[in-house]
Amino acid sequence: MKLMHLSLYRYQIPLDKLLPVGKQRIDSRQGLVLRASAQDDGQTLVSAEVEISPLSGQDVDEQPLKGFSQETLAEVIEELTPMLDELITSDIEQLITRSEQTSLPSIAFGLSLLHAKLTDRLRPARQGRRAIPLIYQAQDEPPQVLDARIKALDASTHSVKIKVGQTSMEQEIAMIHRVLAIRPDLKLRLDANRCFTLSQAIDFLACLPLAAIEYIEEPCIERQDNSLLFQALGVGFALDESLNDPNYQFAMQAGLAALIVKPMLLGSLPRLQQLTQQAHEAGVRVILSASLEASLGITALQALSEALTPDEIPGLDTLSAFSADLLVSTGKTRCLTLENLICLKQVNREAV
Repeated sequence: MKLMHLSLYRYQIPLDKLLPVGKQRIDSRQGLVLRASAQDDGQTLVSAEVEISPLSGQDVDEQPLKGFSQETLAEVIEELTPMLDELITSDIEQLITRSEQTSLPSIAFGLSLLHAKLTDRLRPARQGRRAIPLIYQAQDEPPQVLDARIKALDASTHSVKIKVGQTSMEQEIAMIHRVLAIRPDLKLRLDANRCFTLSQAIDFLACLPLAAIEYIEEPCIERQDNSLLFQALGVGFALDESLNDPNYQFAMQAGLAALIVKPMLLGSLPRLQQLTQQAHEAGVRVILSASLEASLGITALQALSEALTPDEIPGLDTLSAFSADLLVSTGKTRCLTLENLICLKQVNREAV
């Protein structure tokens, strides 16, 4: 197949409520949409769009986001824009080649995902949208509002994700007990973002019903302490931020229960497939998670989760904070189309 048309757009979507990024908060999300059309020998034209949105930029206090994408959106635009001129003269397989050559994970993921869509190797998700609800108490939010959200959870919801290490231990312990008092059947996926020392993590978890904890993501500041926490309390841990290190290689550790994989931060689909296979062979769960993508990106992650980890429910419950959808409607009153976005570049094969 030959690439016939490439276009790059920029979007920015305000959020209806602040979203947590580690201990920071953001009030808008911005990124790119890359659209391509390709033609096979039979002259059939196929088109697809992908979202490329590194989780970087600034928080509401105008401080740089820490611990997520190492590349900035400006760096992605700088590398991707001239690349379109080279890709338009190429066979579609160059999308994979370029995804393996770039050092920017969001570009690697976007190009390999575009290839999968154009070649029909990634089919739309057949099931309805599945997600683990993200539970957190917004700043200055009355506890009764949290109670209402818990009571509104569908009876088919069996696990929730709860951010911890955001406020005081006392507040968060009380919040978790409040959640379980309303829904004692729930299993908890705690996300600590490396906020605890080993002794703090032990003290915190010791105040909770351990049987209700599915795992805790990145509990300790020092990575080697995660296994010591498991040895002390028997609570399994998951790796999340550790996977963002470009030098990360899978290695089994005592207590490692799951990998929380954010493809936009990890890189190409081949790397995602390899990591998934290594983890599964070691008996470790792999759970795909969002990097706060808009609806276009979330839809792709749903399809990827169904293809690679069909037995897991992905962590994709962040769209409720978005004021608008992006190309793919999830029922919001506004869905941005390409005409609503800023076009950064367009190239056509006929003009080459």
